Amino acid sequence: MNFVTLNNGLKMPQLGFGVWQVENDQATAAVSKAIETGYTSIDTAMIYQNEEGVGKALKETSVPREELFITTKVWNSDQGYDNTLRAFDESLERLGLDYVDLYLIHWPTPEFDEYVDTYKALEKLYNDGKVKAIGVCNFEIEHLERLLNECDIKPVLNQVECHPHLAQNELKEFCEKHDIFVEAWSPLEQGGEVLQNEVITKIAEAHGKSPAQVVLRWHLQNNTIVIPKSVTPSRIEENFNVFDFELSAEEMKQIDGLNKDRRKGPHPNEMNVR
Repeated sequence: MNFVTLNNGLKMPQLGFGVWQVENDQATAAVSKAIETGYTSIDTAMIYQNEEGVGKALKETSVPREELFITTKVWNSDQGYDNTLRAFDESLERLGLDYVDLYLIHWPTPEFDEYVDTYKALEKLYNDGKVKAIGVCNFEIEHLERLLNECDIKPVLNQVECHPHLAQNELKEFCEKHDIFVEAWSPLEQGGEVLQNEVITKIAEAHGKSPAQVVLRWHLQNNTIVIPKSVTPSRIEENFNVFDFELSAEEMKQIDGLNKDRRKGPHPNEMNVR
C-alpha cells in the first residue's frame, strides 16, 4: 500500500474502497472482503444509506481500529452549523465508532450558501477530537477559495469526479498549490468507455494487467487518492493489485491525452438537490 501524508500530518492510504451505490445489506460482505484483501481505507456517506452495513463489517474485522481509515460525509439536507453536528453524531452511531478519520462536506450546494457554516462545524469536530481530518467533496476552485479565506483549518482533500476523460487539471493544480490532495470518485468512469479505449487496452496488454488496473495506476502515479468501488470479490482483489507494476512516462502522457473534460455526474454548481 502507498500512503500519503495529509496537510495536518495524518497518513492516509492512497488506495481505498468506496461503497457508493452498495446496498446496506451488501455493504457488510463487500467491506469485509475489501479488508480481507488488504484495503484499510473505507469511504462511505450518510446518503449512501449503508453506514450501518459498513459499521457491522468494521465491528467483525480483526484489524485494529487504529489501522483503519474511515471516511463519511455530511449530506446537503444536513448542512448548516447545528445540523452538521447532529448529522455527524448520527453517522457515528450508525457506524458504531468513537471517531471517524475523515469527515467531508458532500457537495457545496452553492444555491443555499451554507457550506462555510457547515465547514465551521467540521472545524469544531476536528478541534474536539471527534475526527482526525476534515475536507470536502465536489468543490470548485471558487468554493475552496472561500474556505481558505473564511475558515481556519485548510481542507486536507477535495474528493471529486476524476478519470482519464475528466482529468481535473486546473483544479488539481490549485489543490497542489494549497497542499490539498485530490481524491477521485468514479475513478474508472463508472466502468465507462474509458476501459474500452484503445490506448488503455494496449497499455494493459503490454503490462499483463486489466484496463481498470492501468487506470488506477495512472491515478496513483498522478499523486491522486483513489477509491474504486465493487461488490464483486474478484474485482475487489483486482483493483487492489496495482502496486506491482509502473506506467512509463510515455504511457502516462498517452493516458493524459485522453482528457475531454467530460463528466458522468453533475457539475458542482448545478448540484443543489436536498
